[in-house]
Amino acid sequence: MQVTFIELIALGLAIFRLTHLIVFDKITEFLRAPFFDEYVEVEENGEEAIYLSPKKGGLKGFIGELLSCYWCTGIWVSGFLYGGYYFFSLYFTPLITLLAVAGIAAILEAAVQSWKTD
Repeated sequence: MQVTFIELIALGLAIFRLTHLIVFDKITEFLRAPFFDEYVEVEENGEEAIYLSPKKGGLKGFIGELLSCYWCTGIWVSGFLYGGYYFFSLYFTPLITLLAVAGIAAILEAAVQSWKTD
């Protein structure tokens, strides 16, 4: 199965969006929480800062390390989405399209926010 340029762009945008959703977005924080330890430190200005550190050892540690690395998670998401597209195209095409459109919207929103602060 040869991937066209448009399919490659759609897959790339979908992978970007799903990876960002898993690694950074607040809505999926509950999925990441079991794999991280939370540390609170008081900064020089007196404000508290919360830091997350992957759990040590075992499966939780492995998943925590994976989720703390955008690039690592991106590889697994790529395999999932491309594999799904290759083997189950009927089901994965709508998901990839949805994520690709959301990826475009996220990029545009980031650009608009950047322009507004300049």
